[in-house]
Amino acid sequence: MIARYAEKVFGGGVISEDDASLLTSIEGIDLIRLFSSASEIRERFRGKRVELCSIINAKSGGCSEDCSYCSQSSKSKAGISVYPLVNADTVIKKAEEAKGAGVKRFCIVTSGRKVSSKELREIASMVKKVRTIGLLPCATLGLLDKDELSLLKDNGLERYHHNLETSERFFAEICSTHTYSEKIRTIEATQSIGLSLCSGGIFGLGESWHDRIALAGALRDLNVDSVPINFLIPVRGTPMENVDPLHPCEALKIISVYRFILPSRQIRVCGGRRQILGGLNSMVFMAGADCLLTGNYLTTTGTPSEDDMRLIQQYGLKVDRGESA
Repeated sequence: MIARYAEKVFGGGVISEDDASLLTSIEGIDLIRLFSSASEIRERFRGKRVELCSIINAKSGGCSEDCSYCSQSSKSKAGISVYPLVNADTVIKKAEEAKGAGVKRFCIVTSGRKVSSKELREIASMVKKVRTIGLLPCATLGLLDKDELSLLKDNGLERYHHNLETSERFFAEICSTHTYSEKIRTIEATQSIGLSLCSGGIFGLGESWHDRIALAGALRDLNVDSVPINFLIPVRGTPMENVDPLHPCEALKIISVYRFILPSRQIRVCGGRRQILGGLNSMVFMAGADCLLTGNYLTTTGTPSEDDMRLIQQYGLKVDRGESA
């Protein structure tokens, strides 16, 4: 079955929901065959290069939104740092460190429903400076409209990041202060002005495999460029603090199934990689990933870039450093 679906992908075919459901049922020793096939698909469509990105938590906490998984949300009592938008010097220093670590993309991330007009102008200036040091600037600033996104693009923004998080069916279970439709509008606005789009989800929220497949299908229909895969870290003080973490093999299976469904897209393993995969972190490329978020996440610890560089070399892969020009 696995080989048949792999050949279907190699031949330009599309993995249906029924096909994907069968792939999710694979267990035991057959998981190794699934990972191996996903790795072959990765290499066929994405080559032997790995792209690294890193982020700065440029504005932390105090968010009005009630996303149940987030330590920065209005529902959270987690003991995190809370601060307003950092200055440009702080952002550029972090970007220069990322550049030195082999990172290609650098993302400015803020908490909240969306940034204010004043913050947007300040961030647009930061984007321009990030571009000048040879990184591709990205941003995660909430539910922006076309005019706001255009300001960022005019100042050198290359990609906007806006996760759908989960399926449309399950979304209301994790957030009530904004809707799935609002997220779609921001994604459509991003694409309408020619910005690259990064959109994916977070897994381990209590969603079903059906929800995971539905999200992958939505991302395929939206023709996103990069698909971040995040794994829930149950943070004390959040409504999901007692959720059982994903088993590492299930996390790797998610990566592989997404590679089958989205063979030509960047599959970017991001938040929770270190905590959920643990010793199986070394299998992310075998499972089908071709991009990593390296360094720390927003409010939790990530993987040092030197460790990721070593892993990439051990797999015989190369870092895609790129240029912003």
